[in-house]
Amino acid sequence: MAMGSSMNNQGSDRLQAMSDINVTPMVDIMLVLLVIFMVTAPLLTQGVEVNLPDSEASAMSTDNEPLVISVTANGATYIEDRAVTVTEMVDKIRAIRQNNPNFPVYVRGDRNAAYGSIMAVMSQLQLAGVDRVGLITEPPPG
Repeated sequence: MAMGSSMNNQGSDRLQAMSDINVTPMVDIMLVLLVIFMVTAPLLTQGVEVNLPDSEASAMSTDNEPLVISVTANGATYIEDRAVTVTEMVDKIRAIRQNNPNFPVYVRGDRNAAYGSIMAVMSQLQLAGVDRVGLITEPPPG
C-alpha cells in the first residue's frame, strides 16, 4: 500500500498545471521596440535642415513644446517646416500666442545665414509680442 500511494503522488505531480510565466517573448518584443525607437528618434526632429553654430552654453529646459523658427543660409524663414515670409510670421505668432502667451519660441539660424536675416526675424518676433527668444545651437563636439 505504501508503494501504491507513493506512485499516486508521483503521478499527480506530473499532472499539475505549470504556473510559471514565460517572459522571453515579451523581452524580445521590448528589445525590438527599443531598437526601433532608437533608430527613429533622431528622424523625428521637426523643421528645416540648417547648419547650426557651435556653443558651450548649457541646454535650456522647458515644460512646453517650443515653437521653432528656422532661418536657412539663403535667408528663407520657416515656422517648424512651413515656409513663411517675415510678415506672415508675425500674424501666425500673434495667433499662436493669443491662446498661450508664455509659449516658448526658439530660433534656429544657419551658421552661414546673414546676421541681418536672423535679426530681422528677431525684430519681427518682438513686434509679435514675444519678449523671450531662445537661440538653438549645436553643442561643442566631444
